[in-house]
Amino acid sequence: MKANQPDLLETLTQAFADNGVSPWERKLVAAERQTATSASKGHGRLETRTLTRTTALADYVDWPDLAQAFKLVRRRTLHGKTTTETVYGITSLPGDQADADTLLRLTREHWGIENRVFYVRDVTMGEDHCRVRTGSAPMILATLRNLALNLLNAHAVTNKAAALRRHAAHPHEALALIHSPG
Repeated sequence: MKANQPDLLETLTQAFADNGVSPWERKLVAAERQTATSASKGHGRLETRTLTRTTALADYVDWPDLAQAFKLVRRRTLHGKTTTETVYGITSLPGDQADADTLLRLTREHWGIENRVFYVRDVTMGEDHCRVRTGSAPMILATLRNLALNLLNAHAVTNKAAALRRHAAHPHEALALIHSPG
């Protein structure tokens, strides 16, 4: 949940606050709270993630298909400096399908998808820097990028940036990808 939905963000912030919320709201949200925590260490940093979720807001907040809301606190320590980030989210997954542990795992996997797919599109293929914005050109370019990525994936290319540089220098090899089975 980001600032583009300020009313919903404010509601979630108040719902998970320890103070500043009316007693009945606190009672409603606390009745359905569940918390999960995970910790990981890597790349010189220690990260602890704590997710608190509630199903109580589904009847309180007017949002299509809202089944649960959650608060995720990420605490990172790197080189002795600790930073904390708090984010809020909603999901259509009901509580019996996704408890706090499952939601914590799913939010973590989301970034795996973001890093695996969108990083290649945004950074390697320069999609974010593309200045084409009008007509059907953006959709056509996105389709061509998808085609290129799918061809590379079909040929089990793991380093997309190196393959794109190679194919830019040797276009006949790029054309060969189209004609050969994956």
